[in-house]
Amino acid sequence: MRPYSPAKRPKVPEGLRIYAIGDVHGCADLLDQVLSRIDAHQSAHPAFRPVEIFLGDYIDRGPASREVLDRLIARSRERETVCLEGNHETFVKGFLNNPAILSEWRHYGGLETLLSYGLVPSVNMDPAEQARLATTFSQVLPLSHRLFLGGLRQSFTCGDYFFVHAGVQPGIPLAEQHEKHLLWIREDFLLCEADFSKIVVHGHTPVPEPEIRPNRINIDTGAYATGQLTCLMLEGAERHFI
Repeated sequence: MRPYSPAKRPKVPEGLRIYAIGDVHGCADLLDQVLSRIDAHQSAHPAFRPVEIFLGDYIDRGPASREVLDRLIARSRERETVCLEGNHETFVKGFLNNPAILSEWRHYGGLETLLSYGLVPSVNMDPAEQARLATTFSQVLPLSHRLFLGGLRQSFTCGDYFFVHAGVQPGIPLAEQHEKHLLWIREDFLLCEADFSKIVVHGHTPVPEPEIRPNRINIDTGAYATGQLTCLMLEGAERHFI
């Protein structure tokens, strides 16, 4: 891979405005605040085609995962949105297919998600209890949530930007990236200073404030722990946070 060269300023296509939102993690109140800021910004500065891109990890850790999905589903009916898959979303399908995965999911904040659906998991569940919990979860999980989770994209390209949850594997073309890297990668991607062919906008790895590098922009500001949910606005060659 060639070193990154800032010869040209990255842009999104004319007429488009991108609002990219970082990892929500069950913080419906913070999501509401960001959506209100987007609406106010769009009202004050109308764009021909505003597109809202959510970078995944909507569930777990925070207290209101179910409410977050409700908000995103409703928002997608009113606005043009692109909802990407995060590694945390994979645990829902995984748990329904294999209840034993709860032992791992709980370490990623899965119990908070189950609580948001009205379920009360015990601390140490045997396999039979895990299976019963998965069955109950399947029964209370709304069809709209299943369809939403099943329709998540793993990446999105717009102009000179590539949007993804975690990042990309250096040395592999963007169109050929493997799911595990798009959803889970950290160090190999974060430490790479080479040109990825597009600016990668990502979340997954919490940072105290948005991190802007020549080849990538990290907008996961650890909402559930910091109370800060970040929104990046891109229009033409302009970019700023709202």
